[in-house]
Amino acid sequence: MPANPKSGKKLRVTLLKSPYGTGKSHMATVRGLGLRRRHHTVELEDTAAVRGMINKVGYMLKVEGEPE
Repeated sequence: MPANPKSGKKLRVTLLKSPYGTGKSHMATVRGLGLRRRHHTVELEDTAAVRGMINKVGYMLKVEGEPE
């Protein structure tokens, strides 16, 4: 697999809103990001897959460490 040029970058993602009532797909996406409960923060690699999940449920999240 080719090396990702952004492999050293990290994103801190915090769940601000509860995923309950948003549908199974959004709940599964939140779990896929590793978030378990409100105000839980995880540090993730900055990859295209993670960015796609963040974009899908971005209205529930706070993201830190994004490039300009």
